[in-house]
Amino acid sequence: MRYLPKSIKAQLIIYLFVFAVFLALKERDFAFLAAVAIAVIAAVSVESLILYFKTKKLQIAESSVITGLIIGCVVASDEAWWMFILAASLAISSKYILRFQKKHIFNPAAFGIFLTIILFGVPTEWKGTYLWYILVPFGIYFAYKIRKLEIVLGYTIISLLLFGTQDLLRELPLGNIFGYFSYFYIFVMVIEPKTTPVKSLEKYIFGAGLAVLIFVLTEAGARFDVELFSLLVMNASVPILNRIRLKREVLK
Repeated sequence: MRYLPKSIKAQLIIYLFVFAVFLALKERDFAFLAAVAIAVIAAVSVESLILYFKTKKLQIAESSVITGLIIGCVVASDEAWWMFILAASLAISSKYILRFQKKHIFNPAAFGIFLTIILFGVPTEWKGTYLWYILVPFGIYFAYKIRKLEIVLGYTIISLLLFGTQDLLRELPLGNIFGYFSYFYIFVMVIEPKTTPVKSLEKYIFGAGLAVLIFVLTEAGARFDVELFSLLVMNASVPILNRIRLKREVLK
């Protein structure tokens, strides 16, 4: 561990990059690597341009690299190259346009991908999302380091309860529940630190609410990506959750 960079963002970049290379080699899908590269270059370029206009300094934000890597892993790699540029541009732009109390509201990658889906019907493939033996251990590490384990626990407990009850009623093996989990979604996107609550109770509520939304929308037969939509809804609820916390602290 001593050879890892101290920055958790830098560690996540290395992890996602190695994960992408592993998937490309495993599936012999080098078009996927090209798509990831396009998304990363686009995200870095857009954010660097915005930062230059704001500070008059040329910078590369680590967060933009992460956003590009996520987009490259989620959007179907056989889509037109400009779709990745569009998703990345929308993602980064949302950080500077959709803000509340000087903070961006939505998970950038989720926003960019979802808007591209709505506008152009772009499909997602969530590359490698069911490789739990890779994503879970590293995901727990990152969730612990950024103090978001409560979100994962809240999401997992409620998901197991809802989908488990459903499987029991349908007389299906309970082990099927773990096949419902999109591990890349849970351990990379959901725990994004800037668009999630900071206090324990609110983090549990965030994770639980996310699980409920996904279950309800899935059962309702929603025809859009319910996971991305649910994440954006819960991102929008964070200022409300934080305000409730502040009122509770005042009352004490």
